[in-house]
Amino acid sequence: MTTPDTAVIDVDGTLVDTNYHHAVAWSRALHRFDRTIPIHRLHRAVGMGGDQLVPAVAGDAFEADHGDAARAAWKEEFDALLPEIRPLPGVREFLTDLTEGFGLKVVLASSGAPEHVDAYLDLFGGRELAEHCLTRDDVKRTKPDPELIRVALRRAAGSAAFVVGDSVWDVRAAAAAGHPAYAVRTGGYGDDELREAGALELFDSPADLRPAIPRILRG
Repeated sequence: MTTPDTAVIDVDGTLVDTNYHHAVAWSRALHRFDRTIPIHRLHRAVGMGGDQLVPAVAGDAFEADHGDAARAAWKEEFDALLPEIRPLPGVREFLTDLTEGFGLKVVLASSGAPEHVDAYLDLFGGRELAEHCLTRDDVKRTKPDPELIRVALRRAAGSAAFVVGDSVWDVRAAAAAGHPAYAVRTGGYGDDELREAGALELFDSPADLRPAIPRILRG
């Protein structure tokens, strides 16, 4: 197996603590259309791009009638929560280990909106710690589609990658792209869910993953 030269890292829920904010924002947005989706179901869909989340939770008919309006409503609701977002502990040290300690190319790859990803990166100086930062605007289809992972590897001109994410959608996207995935529990997904999706190992946080990097690189 080729030794990875690239780390593709999710952002939402993996580097910044956002997943429950996303679930609440989606709940409030859908209420505008008289749709009540239990928040636990919305949380289980967080990590998908909005293009896939709306039909997944509300159905194809709702997507056809209200999809774009629902995503606009979600943006308004989530924007109001942005001041509450914080980076997870140890994120800078984790990314610095990948780049300076192990010489890896790091690509931050999110299915989120560019303006939101920009706000997250400002919280922990993400641009200076990664070669590339990708958002939903860089692909036609968001996670769990593997396109974002494939584009990340091409942008980095890498030969092999591993993926770190917090959701089943990150893990499934990695598997579909043919790369190993390591999951962190910071997004609130269950261990069984993440393992069944294909995660090779689970860690409590990015900081807890740091000691495992040499083993990951050895395969």
